[in-house]
Amino acid sequence: MTSAVMSELSAELRGFREVQALAYECAEAVAAQLRPGVTEREAARMQREWLRERGVRDWFHLPFAWFGDRTAFVGFRVPLQFFPTHRKLEPGMPFILDMAPVHQGYTSDIGYSGCLGLNPVHDRLLADLQTHRELILREVRERRPLREIYESVDRLMVRQGYANRHRAYPFGVIAHKVGRIRERRWSPTVFGFGTQALKGLAGDAIHGHRDGWSPLWSPYRFSDHPPQPGLWAVEPHLGFRGTGAKFEELLVVTDSRDPEQSAFWLDDDLPHVRRWAEDAV
Repeated sequence: MTSAVMSELSAELRGFREVQALAYECAEAVAAQLRPGVTEREAARMQREWLRERGVRDWFHLPFAWFGDRTAFVGFRVPLQFFPTHRKLEPGMPFILDMAPVHQGYTSDIGYSGCLGLNPVHDRLLADLQTHRELILREVRERRPLREIYESVDRLMVRQGYANRHRAYPFGVIAHKVGRIRERRWSPTVFGFGTQALKGLAGDAIHGHRDGWSPLWSPYRFSDHPPQPGLWAVEPHLGFRGTGAKFEELLVVTDSRDPEQSAFWLDDDLPHVRRWAEDAV
């Protein structure tokens, strides 16, 4: 994002940016504490506790953690397989931390990929995600239909030699809309998802269906429309045999005719972006 755009961020976008930064700070803090023998359930609990200590009381979804071949969703067939298990982390094993906290009414949804020690395959996956971030932004600015952009991501993965693992998510989504959520004193979850967030997504789905758009960015016909203004949590997920890697972050889409302001990543000061910059140097 350019400095000019940054300086013009509304208070609303700053709120989303702050909760996204908080979530990534949590991911880095938890990743630094991971050791051999830690289970996915323990890593998910570490994320919950870290965020609750900093005031998080509601969630778009509770934290997930995937280790080893589960980062590539190997053998995933039903939604329950996404939930953390007793899988233990081992040296050289990749991991993904995924969390979606709501703080002061602002929503984030992030994915952080790491590895316990050296793993050249994982390093390559992370490096190759950079071109996906660039492609998605470019084609959103061109106002191409979401379904068409999804297909562009698929083709790029094939050229890179990878499998599309976000297709394993419910409805095969690569992204979904997020928004403000009214703060409540009591914020229950259902199957790991915050009820307030689900109500918001359902409301978007009803409104969008009437107006010809969907809050889910998928490979299906209901996503065959240009990007809808708002915030989208975008998560291209690459897989190579038993190794998976992704990023997830917020993309801002506006109705501006200025290409640079029609769409931009909410924040470029994120772990995967910093890593690419360091690799370039």
